Amino acid sequence: MTTLTDLDLPFLAMEEDTFAENPFPLFDAARQQHPWLAKCSFGYVVHGLSAIRDLLRMDDRMQPGFDDVVALMGASDLQWGRFQHVQLLNLSGDAHKRIRDVVAPMFTPAAAHRNRGLMRETMATLLEQWAPKGEFDFEEFISYFPISVLSTMIGAPLDVIPGLRSSLEAMGLAFGMNPDYMPKVEAGYLVLDEFVQKLVAERRAGKRLRETPDLLDTLIAAVEEGKLTDREIYDMLIFAFVGGYDTSKNALTIIMHLLLERPEMYARCAEDPAYCAKVVEESFRYKTTSTLSRLVRESFVYRDVEIPAGTLLFFTANVAGRDPAAFEHADEFDPERQVDPKIRHTAFGRGVHICLGQFIARAQIEEGLHLIAQRLKNPRLAGPVGHRPFFGVWGLKGLPIEFDDAGSPRQESAQ
Repeated sequence: MTTLTDLDLPFLAMEEDTFAENPFPLFDAARQQHPWLAKCSFGYVVHGLSAIRDLLRMDDRMQPGFDDVVALMGASDLQWGRFQHVQLLNLSGDAHKRIRDVVAPMFTPAAAHRNRGLMRETMATLLEQWAPKGEFDFEEFISYFPISVLSTMIGAPLDVIPGLRSSLEAMGLAFGMNPDYMPKVEAGYLVLDEFVQKLVAERRAGKRLRETPDLLDTLIAAVEEGKLTDREIYDMLIFAFVGGYDTSKNALTIIMHLLLERPEMYARCAEDPAYCAKVVEESFRYKTTSTLSRLVRESFVYRDVEIPAGTLLFFTANVAGRDPAAFEHADEFDPERQVDPKIRHTAFGRGVHICLGQFIARAQIEEGLHLIAQRLKNPRLAGPVGHRPFFGVWGLKGLPIEFDDAGSPRQESAQ
C-alpha cells in the first residue's frame, strides 16, 4: 500500500488557458505514468473512468468540495461564498436528504417528459427569431434556450432573461479556479438573488403569468408545510438557474461543434428523433462539461492507495469517457456505440449528489437538437472558437456559424 502523497504522479495544469483548448493529449500522456491519478495545482485529479465511478459512490468517506474551493478562491466573505456553503450539491446527510426529498419529484423522468412540449415551443420561438439571420454565434443563441425553459417552468416573465443571462454567464466562471473572476461572480449572484426574492414575493401577492400550477407554487407550498425556509427557496431557485443554464448551454454548443465536422450525423438528427437521443448520450461520453470536486473526510484505501483525510480530489467526468481502458475506440464519436451500463459515462455524477436535473437536461438537449437540425441546414464554422476554463463548467466560448435557413421546423417529439 502506498500513500497518495508518496506517489510519483503526473502534473496537469488544468487552470491554464492552453489546457482547456485540447486536454485530451495531456490526459493520454498522464495515463502513461498513472492509469487513474494525477496532481493539479489545487489537489489531486482522478481521471480514470472506473475509478471515478467507484469513488463518487463513496459518500460515507467524502463530501462535496465546494467549501474548499470557496476558500481557495478567497470568497469566504462573499454572498456567493455563503450560497456555495448551503446549496444542495454541498450539503450532506439529513440536510441534503430533507431538501432533495422536497424537490426531487419536480425533476423525475415523467416530469421531464411532461415538459417536452414546452421545450419544443421554446426552441421553435427562438429559431423564428434567429434563423432568418443566416449566421450567428451559436453559443449566444443557444444560451437563451435553457433559461427560457426554466423561466416558463417557474412562471417567471421572459423579459427578464437578458439581464439574467449576463449574470448567469458571470456565475459560470465561478469554479474556473481564478480569483480574478470573483467580482463578476459576486455581482452576478446578487442580481439573481434579488430576482428570485422579488419573484417569490410577487407570487405570494397573487401575481402570476398563467393559471396552471408550476414549480414555484410547489416550493412555496413546501415553506407553508414547514419543509423549507424562505432562504432555502431562494437558494434552490438560484441553484436551478445556474445548474440548468451553463451545463445545458455548453453541452449543446459542444454537440453542435462536433456535428459541424460530421454533417451526415447532423442531417440524420433532423429526420430521426431517436438518433438525436443517441447523439446526445454519446456526446456526454465523448466530451462534456463538468469537473466535480470532493473533500476526503475519512482516510481510506482504494486500489492499494491510501487517500488521506483532507485531500481535495477533482474528478474529470468531462473527459473520462475517452479513457481507453473503459471503451474500445474511445476517441471515435459513435452514436450507435453499444455501451455496458456498468461502465457508462459519469457526466451527471454518481452517488447521492447525482445531478438532480439530469432528465430535464437530456430532454431539453434532445428536443432542441432535433428542431435545430431541421431549421439550420448545412451549418458551417464561420470563425474561430474560444474555450471556457477547464475547471468547473468547461465548454466553448463562442461558436460562430453560417447556415441555410430551411423555414419553420416540424415539432414531433424527440422521444
